[in-house]
Amino acid sequence: MLFNNKISTLLAAACVVLADVATAFHGDATYYHTGLGNCGAWSKDTDFIVALSTQEYNNGAHCWQHIKVHYQGKTIDATVVDSCPGCSQYSIDLSPSAFQALAPLDAGRIQVDWNY
Repeated sequence: MLFNNKISTLLAAACVVLADVATAFHGDATYYHTGLGNCGAWSKDTDFIVALSTQEYNNGAHCWQHIKVHYQGKTIDATVVDSCPGCSQYSIDLSPSAFQALAPLDAGRIQVDWNY
């Protein structure tokens, strides 16, 4: 019975990992100067925050959720606080500090992978 419990635990962990992979998105990342976001709170440019495209923002369904953003071997954690009406579906807009943790600000636009 103990063996079956360990197998069940390993299978559950594998499902979580696979679910993360299944929800990975690819798009452009840009940056914007923060302020009052659509989720209803003020943010600073030094906060690691993200605005999702209008489609992904889904009327605030993802407010306060964290996403992992991956770029050239670097990963950051950013909190959803806003929508980005000018972003295509899987593109995101990061605070300057979050963007700069991935690439120099003068890059302006980078291709990233991200997931919830």
